[in-house]
Amino acid sequence: MPVMTRRTALSAAAALAAAGPATEASAQAPAATPAPAERPLFGASQWRLANGLNVVFIENRRAPVVAQYLYYSAGAAEDPAGRSGAAHFLEHMMFKGSPNVPSGELSRRVAREGGNDNAFTSRDVTAYFQQVEASRLPMIMAMEADRLAAALIPADQVESERSVVLEERRQRTDSSARARFQEAFRAALWGPQAWPGRPIIGWEDEIRAITRDDLAGFHARFYAPGNATLVVSGAVEEARLRDLAEEHYGRVPARPAATRARLAAPAAPHEPRLTRREPTAREALLLRAWMAPSLTAGETRHGLPLEVLAHLVGSGQGSRLHAALVETGLAVSAGASYDSESAGETEFMLWAVPRRGVEPDRLEAAAAAVIARLLQDGPTEAEVTRSTRQLSAGALLALDSFGAAPRMLGGALAIGLPAEVVEFWPSRLRAVTQPQVAEAARAVFGRGADTTGWLLPEAA
Repeated sequence: MPVMTRRTALSAAAALAAAGPATEASAQAPAATPAPAERPLFGASQWRLANGLNVVFIENRRAPVVAQYLYYSAGAAEDPAGRSGAAHFLEHMMFKGSPNVPSGELSRRVAREGGNDNAFTSRDVTAYFQQVEASRLPMIMAMEADRLAAALIPADQVESERSVVLEERRQRTDSSARARFQEAFRAALWGPQAWPGRPIIGWEDEIRAITRDDLAGFHARFYAPGNATLVVSGAVEEARLRDLAEEHYGRVPARPAATRARLAAPAAPHEPRLTRREPTAREALLLRAWMAPSLTAGETRHGLPLEVLAHLVGSGQGSRLHAALVETGLAVSAGASYDSESAGETEFMLWAVPRRGVEPDRLEAAAAAVIARLLQDGPTEAEVTRSTRQLSAGALLALDSFGAAPRMLGGALAIGLPAEVVEFWPSRLRAVTQPQVAEAARAVFGRGADTTGWLLPEAA
């Protein structure tokens, strides 16, 4: 399933707003003290069970429903060497039964109640979720706790599920020229075996090599109460939730869990340039990415200013890339992306699709000029003000989404950030200044740690 993060939850809302008027995360998490008068976005309650499980509750009575998300602080970056895709493969196998829930029964029970369930794996986390009528919360808690305690991972179903995973890879990656290029581009930036450069779904040959023991070992190492965050949002009393959490999750024995033990991310690009010619590509695509810090790794103070920088560089009309590339007729679309909430180093990326007939060198030079001007002059006060206003408004608009709270809070907590990072996101964004954005731009663009890639149709 597509990954859902704070950025996913906010992207549509930020677009609406724009249209209107360290690995050692806890040690490096930024200060997030709000102004005394400000109210938190969600007003979540948080506590720990005796076995170490982190529990978060957001009361939401807009409808008589409840959502449960269980996040594990382990994702594709924790895949063993030579076994890329193990975290994602295990996500699939978690639906194959636990001691008290037969294979496939969790999803069948949820569907019979008119609810929905799914799971997703990102580079940093794996999460499982259900949404049901509020009175059925005990049912989904019992089933989720059962597979936390002991997933069966039946040996006789591993090969059939491997075929499902390989077919997913074929459909999402291998059959798409753009997806293949994006996968190769990330490997060119970070290296194909460095944790940021491996695909979440895994390299095909390594998916084929994963054994049941690999999957069971991953579960034993990382699927422990002390390495998990349970987020419940919906129409339930906090006292009732506390009782249910103790009843179902509290009985899962505490056990040691492995911590993230990633090797340091590369300091320089694996390949500074990548060009792929694809006969099936419908249009050319330019990608350029710089290695960048996050809120948990590197110069963490640049995390929020880089969010603002990405918005003013490449978030639709009014952005610098749109003005320099789209409005001038060089590109049909262009943008930039950056996500500060990563458990480790990340990247700042820009992209552009050239208009038919525009030479790649001309578009690349125009995009490079945008970055050069930012390095020379920095952003304007007006750009920073507009971007911080639109980004913070996007966070407020996300309150209308029932799933926004568990995704935003669960994703942040699972990488070691405090809840305040999410609860006071708007005010923290509004506090970002023009000099901070200019400094962040110099820190990232000035390093020279970047890769440029072109996907070109065969005839280009």
